[in-house]
Amino acid sequence: MSVPDRARVTIADIAAEAGVSVPTVSRVLNGRTDVAASTRVRVTHLLQKHDYQRRGLGRTTQANLIDLVFNDLDSPWAVEIIRGVEDVAHEAGVGTVVSAIHNQPTSEQRWWQNVQSRASDGIILVTSHLHPKLQAEVHRFLPTVVVDPSGLPSYDVPTIGATNWAGGLSAIEHLVGLGHRRIAIITGPPRLQCSRARLDGYRAGLEAADLQVDPDLIHTGDFYHESGFAGGKKFLGLSNPPTAVFASSDQMAFGVYEAARQHGLRVPSDLSVVGFDDLPEAPWMSPPLTTVRQPIAEMGMLAARTLLRLVRGEPMETLRVELATQFIVRESTAAPR
Repeated sequence: MSVPDRARVTIADIAAEAGVSVPTVSRVLNGRTDVAASTRVRVTHLLQKHDYQRRGLGRTTQANLIDLVFNDLDSPWAVEIIRGVEDVAHEAGVGTVVSAIHNQPTSEQRWWQNVQSRASDGIILVTSHLHPKLQAEVHRFLPTVVVDPSGLPSYDVPTIGATNWAGGLSAIEHLVGLGHRRIAIITGPPRLQCSRARLDGYRAGLEAADLQVDPDLIHTGDFYHESGFAGGKKFLGLSNPPTAVFASSDQMAFGVYEAARQHGLRVPSDLSVVGFDDLPEAPWMSPPLTTVRQPIAEMGMLAARTLLRLVRGEPMETLRVELATQFIVRESTAAPR
């Protein structure tokens, strides 16, 4: 296969002519050492032959500006990520542009045009679902870091996450330890890797306690209050309702509180509730929420530090980092009646 003319050459074109994968070409571009010498020579030759240069490489000056991109911004979780990124960016003298793309193709393209026009140094994508072709183009032009990836990253970019499986497991171990045997879960969107990991931790916790996974006690939510309320109503309407609910986000746990209130039940006397995130509101709920602390701000800080290292051309020791979760016991859980 021959590569198209220079004006249209892409990282995928280079990979196809070299007979390697796109991530392999990316590793060569990023100066990674885990590429066979012969492959590196072949890819480097093609990059030079077609005068391929990723945006940002070879520049003598930097814009001192990074882009932070979310699907949506209407969440306390997003605010914590922004806080972490900006703490590091401000210290480094770098500005931050925050955007939301709302999973709409026209919004994605408009955002990308804006990024190109302002010459950012790099991009942090948070649980992003960019179209694969656009994601490839973004990665081709700018250093990129992904926070809480929706799945296994399609391209060879650093990702920052949390130990979601271990967090889910710790929630169930706590509830089982209190004596609960009917434990429900409200999950996040199945397309997100963090949602699937928390659900797997829930299942592992039940299996370790020799408890059956009851499909009636699994409800799919979206991390927001309304879906937590809907899941809580569904569970409490069962003929054999659960004595405890593990909500895969604090916001959904707050929704379960309201469902319990409308059913005339008290937390934790009648229903124990565990959340996930440890948002700033969690200690101020009535009762204060037992939850899995996810180091959200720290994830933003690490993403910013990693991106600034990429911008400076420093090699990455690892492409996947998971920060530890911590189980926080407050007053929303108790032994079942």
